[in-house]
Amino acid sequence: MVQLLKPALVSRSVSSLKKALGDQNVVEIPWATGAEDFSFYGTKAPSFFMFLGAKNPALSAQQAFPHHTPDFMLDDSKLDDGVKVFCQLVFDFAKPK
Repeated sequence: MVQLLKPALVSRSVSSLKKALGDQNVVEIPWATGAEDFSFYGTKAPSFFMFLGAKNPALSAQQAFPHHTPDFMLDDSKLDDGVKVFCQLVFDFAKPK
């Protein structure tokens, strides 16, 4: 299943992310393929996929274990960023366009 994001939804969501975290902390990355069940949700409602950087800053990218492995560990100090982003998205999308 291929998931295509809607540009207007992405733009509005990125605006919310920047409000929550600051422009310098939001990076748009090129489209990539992967094995993710998330695309199923996009068949039911408009969807937006994002990555929340939560790698321990003391580890290099090569030292950090990938997602979906038993040794994966995230930096709990970044969970507040996830809460900020989610709340900002809720507040912004609750307002009429």
